Amino acid sequence: MSIAKSSLTLLASLAVALTGTAVGMIFFVAPEDADQGLSQKIFYVHVPIALTAYACFALAAWKAFRLLTTRGDRYDLESYTGVHQGTIFGALTLVTGSIWAKASWGVWWTWSSNQLVLFLVLFLFYCAYFMLRFSIEPGPRRERISAVYALFGVALVPVSFLAIRLASDFIHPTVFTRDGPQMTGEMFTAFCISWAAITLLAYVMYRVELAGKRTDANLRELREALAP
Repeated sequence: MSIAKSSLTLLASLAVALTGTAVGMIFFVAPEDADQGLSQKIFYVHVPIALTAYACFALAAWKAFRLLTTRGDRYDLESYTGVHQGTIFGALTLVTGSIWAKASWGVWWTWSSNQLVLFLVLFLFYCAYFMLRFSIEPGPRRERISAVYALFGVALVPVSFLAIRLASDFIHPTVFTRDGPQMTGEMFTAFCISWAAITLLAYVMYRVELAGKRTDANLRELREALAP
């Protein structure tokens, strides 16, 4: 087994262990919220998933920047994989957020909430990335255009994040303030472990998908080279 495969196996095992620990902390250690009760526990999943989506989009933008500045072919697939993982976690953010809103506040969605709409815009912007990418023939031109798109899109991440931080409505109550986390020590510990588990899981998924895409690209090049 290669070093890369060994490290990936180790990381995957750690992600599983952290996920199990997070589930235990959420349901058996962290107390129920005084206002929302049991439904508040989805907070420990929803918020880390949203932060992970932001991280994936930021990673995609960094890889896109590296492609544009170094012309390294490897960065195209890395940026593409980052966008793909970001859209997966972005979709999960919308789903878990809607479930939480319905359980706690009686609404699935409200168009009057700027932070919800901004995150939806961010999500749809990156969904459009795939339509752009696959409308162009493979090659350096597609790589450059995709990189520019991914790089521009990351500007929406701080806008979306700040909209949630500045919001004062019932959909996104502010939990982290200048005075620190507005939760008990058990709640904060459960949140941190859940965040670490989901982030590590996303990284493992990124590595697995990237390895599969590189293998597919190598096989495609080999078939083209052997074609009569």
